[in-house]
Amino acid sequence: MARFLFFSLVMILFPVSVFSQNTHITSFAKSKKILQQVYADHSETLYCGCTFTGKKPNLDSCGYIPKKDIKRANRIEWEHVVPAHDFGKTFIEWRQGHPRCVSKTGKRFKGRKCAEKINWEFKRMAADMYNLYPTIGEVNGRRSNYAMARIDGEEREFGACDVEIAHRKVEPREAVRGEIARTYLYMDLAYPEKGILSREQRKLFEAWARSDPVDAWECERTRRIERMQGNRNEVVMEQC
Repeated sequence: MARFLFFSLVMILFPVSVFSQNTHITSFAKSKKILQQVYADHSETLYCGCTFTGKKPNLDSCGYIPKKDIKRANRIEWEHVVPAHDFGKTFIEWRQGHPRCVSKTGKRFKGRKCAEKINWEFKRMAADMYNLYPTIGEVNGRRSNYAMARIDGEEREFGACDVEIAHRKVEPREAVRGEIARTYLYMDLAYPEKGILSREQRKLFEAWARSDPVDAWECERTRRIERMQGNRNEVVMEQC
């Protein structure tokens, strides 16, 4: 509790300068390659806890049963825990497009594709490895850009995988709620101008962060990313 109170005080006193941004990596594709190295000796998916090798999950390791998309169920994807849509919509290129966002056939486009093409700040946020976790592709697709929340009941869609998705909300398993919460808190503090968290969401994530403290792997993951990406994640490291 003392550590958490200290962290809360730091957020109040140093809302911007203490929490540096990713300024080193501007390619989502590059981040995914680096993360394969980060997870080389800890190959476990976020939501279901499946082991994986390369881009292939071991579904039997976590009792995963595909629902519809067999192809995506059998591949690992790197998910933005804070969805790219949540911060992407703050960029004008995402909302309105750009004169340079024109396809080979002359059709104008906007959204993520345009933001990635034009805006370097978006590229840095999309490539921030603290916000990227390995997931089973089918779960990533089903999660979409839905918000994290508490959901009544334990209705599961993917066999033994302990994740509930309903009414455009997602409730992850208790063992990773702290990691997810601290990821949201980091992104909100590192990129404060994007308004990632509402007051209600912050209360939820602060509660999750308290109920599921950092463990040895979360600290090691954060250290490895810091070495590769350059900026320090104080939300996690203050508790390591």
